[in-house]
Amino acid sequence: MSIQSGQEVAAGPLRWADLAWPEVGSRFAGRPTDVGLLPVGATEQHGPHLPCGTDTIIATAVCEAVSARTGAVVLPAVPIGCSYGHGKVMAGTLSLPPEGLATLVRQTVEWAALSGLRRVLMVNAHFGNHASLLVATDHLRLERPDLRAGVVGWWAADPEVAAETAIDGEDIHANRTETSLMLAVAPELVHLDRLAGSDDPDRTGGLVFRYTATSLSTNGVTGRPSQASAELGHRLFERTVSAVSDLVERGRIEEPPLVDHVAVRDPAGVGDRR
Repeated sequence: MSIQSGQEVAAGPLRWADLAWPEVGSRFAGRPTDVGLLPVGATEQHGPHLPCGTDTIIATAVCEAVSARTGAVVLPAVPIGCSYGHGKVMAGTLSLPPEGLATLVRQTVEWAALSGLRRVLMVNAHFGNHASLLVATDHLRLERPDLRAGVVGWWAADPEVAAETAIDGEDIHANRTETSLMLAVAPELVHLDRLAGSDDPDRTGGLVFRYTATSLSTNGVTGRPSQASAELGHRLFERTVSAVSDLVERGRIEEPPLVDHVAVRDPAGVGDRR
């Protein structure tokens, strides 16, 4: 799988799984504000033209390219997310329950902290994971104030990428942008001969309730993959990697706007009468 975009990267990615334990320990010694990257993907149907591992492939590719630029360590990817929205009819989907994904991610961050990594940015590639990742970070920010955890979806890291993603619908899947990214990072896995007949519109506009994929799409696609191109994919990939790299650099120096020093105030303003 290629993770190169139009711009050269300075070095290869730093993968947690490639390091021996002494290297993991020494990596974070004296680096309390180092930021690690956790790719969060999914294994689910992605229409007739994309592989079931699309989300994990994209999340990993983005993280590895960011690592190559910034030196941030890439944790092992989460390959199964929360894919309840795809239902049980179309083959290929594996899923954790929402609370299961939240627990898995939270515990991954806590275990990484035992090795010295105290700041983790989750790079998400599946819309359906978002709620679970917010729950995980809620637990961490309340129960582990010594750690830092954040979430970014690849489609939301850069305004231009976000605008391009929504061109063929708000509730997109295996669409123009996602297919373009796959043509950029893993073109050998895209069924080019199926693109022309894979378009399917977004049918969620105006709905009151939520439904699984087979009630919304004829083939597991929402959007226009027929309009995808490797050129678009490389451009979006480059912008996404640049935006996430910026988050890593900012995350290394970020501190809370207010340090926890707020005293309990006397609501009546009468002070201590002891």
